[in-house]
Amino acid sequence: MTYCCGILVRDGLVMVADTRTNAGLDNISTFRKLHLFEQPREKVMMLAAAGSLSVTQTVISYLREGVPDPQTGEHKTLLDAHSMLEAAIMVGNAIRLVHQTFLNAPQAAQVDFGVTFLFGGQLADLRLRLFMIYNEGNFIEATEDTPYLQVGEHKYGKPILDRAVSFDTDPYDALKLGLVSMDSTLRSNLSVGLPLDVGLLRRDTVALEVNQRIDESDEYFSNLRESWSVALREAHLKIPRPPYGVKDGQV
Repeated sequence: MTYCCGILVRDGLVMVADTRTNAGLDNISTFRKLHLFEQPREKVMMLAAAGSLSVTQTVISYLREGVPDPQTGEHKTLLDAHSMLEAAIMVGNAIRLVHQTFLNAPQAAQVDFGVTFLFGGQLADLRLRLFMIYNEGNFIEATEDTPYLQVGEHKYGKPILDRAVSFDTDPYDALKLGLVSMDSTLRSNLSVGLPLDVGLLRRDTVALEVNQRIDESDEYFSNLRESWSVALREAHLKIPRPPYGVKDGQV
């Protein structure tokens, strides 16, 4: 299991992903799930993966080394794409290619090969975009009305983003809210775990402003977790007690 979120706001894009993978209670490992494809000042793309580790790693390898075009057979890497739309289609093609290869294996029926990706970034002189790419290779795109997307174990962190994120949110506030959303997930689901990988891309700079790994020793994240817990306790104490129950003189 995993949790990744992408937040697209007016002035930038934030992506956050955990690194925990597990195949049972006693087989827990750490693998990067937020992958960077970059030509500074020309192209910056971030790809966050959830689902089958074998499939996601194979998809990433294809995107780095070359995906055959279904029409021409020409191999292109993700950095060969001329737009974010073309790149998103290439990710979908890579997913389908891996599935076609794996599903022909005799043991395929016993294995879950499901994957979902968050894919965001910008090419020079084009607009900043964020997509969710499904297991079948199709995708949806974040909009001003729905400025964030999630994959994996998203239910614990979703209420934070629902209440607080809008398209006008400052990028660093979006990063903070993404980390609060991740903390809520970490506290409620042991299959999601540190370290975290974080990227922040400011609109039209075509260069990452933040590319950070956060582990147990990170002072800011430790303070954020404690501050959020304190704020929640203080908030619920300020809300009046419910006026329900048996009234005086009533049975």
